[in-house]
Amino acid sequence: MITPNGSSHLPEEDMLSPILGELKRVVREYTTATTEASCPDVRQMFTDLTADTLKLQGEFFNMMKQQNMYTAPRHALKYDVDKQYKQAQQSQQKTREIINQKTSGMGAYAHHPNVPPHTTNVAPTSNNVTQ
Repeated sequence: MITPNGSSHLPEEDMLSPILGELKRVVREYTTATTEASCPDVRQMFTDLTADTLKLQGEFFNMMKQQNMYTAPRHALKYDVDKQYKQAQQSQQKTREIINQKTSGMGAYAHHPNVPPHTTNVAPTSNNVTQ
């Protein structure tokens, strides 16, 4: 809230943090909308909105970090990141197996994905621990 003399009751950091939180929430909502869209055009629209919002959130985060308004959490242990990566790979493989089992006998009725398979944007790493 801005007072009549132009000052604020809240520090700037407290006013900007909710905006950063809202940008994160919007990305989650667009991601959900993308995964739920069956129309390729609608899916592409939500994919573009997600990318644009991620870019804006990143710029907003960097601005807050440069102004010392945001303290990034400690770095994750590399072991924990690698463990999560392996679990995600296993889950993806199981999902593909289930889809193949369920669609193998469908022949002409089989549904083909409307998007190409997602490739990882993180290279596998060794089990070194960093902080």
